[in-house]
Amino acid sequence: MTEPRLTHLDAEGHARMVDVGDKDVTKRRAVATCNVLMSPQTAEAVRSQSMKKGDVLAVARIAGIQAAKRTSDLIPLCHPLMLSHVSVELSVESDRVAIRAVAEVMDRTGVEMEALTACSVAALTVYDMCKAIDREMTITDLALEEKSGGRSGEYRRA
Repeated sequence: MTEPRLTHLDAEGHARMVDVGDKDVTKRRAVATCNVLMSPQTAEAVRSQSMKKGDVLAVARIAGIQAAKRTSDLIPLCHPLMLSHVSVELSVESDRVAIRAVAEVMDRTGVEMEALTACSVAALTVYDMCKAIDREMTITDLALEEKSGGRSGEYRRA
């Protein structure tokens, strides 16, 4: 059995961008999730749109979509991708905002980083817009939930 290797390292251990030129163009999809834990009072302020900075969910949704499109500017070894679809869904629960991002592309490399970046930046935006009333917020559980397409096939988080 061969040991898994880090694809972003060359034989000498130096960072490199992976050559995807020989890979097939396929439909690739990734789903990521995370949470912004907050006080029930903050969650209610988000739900009722009574935050002074405006509609938290709308701004965070746009920030997440914009971040997915800029992932290769933020993560040095990511390939720039022409995304075909990005969605960011936010739902207010009693003590949190739950975030789910989906990224899709027809390309030679996956969109996991784009989905994770969308979730991260949406969560940071929620935090930024709510920090004036709740400094105890915590961003948690950022995870890749599923991916499809490409040589490695399907993945679903257990």
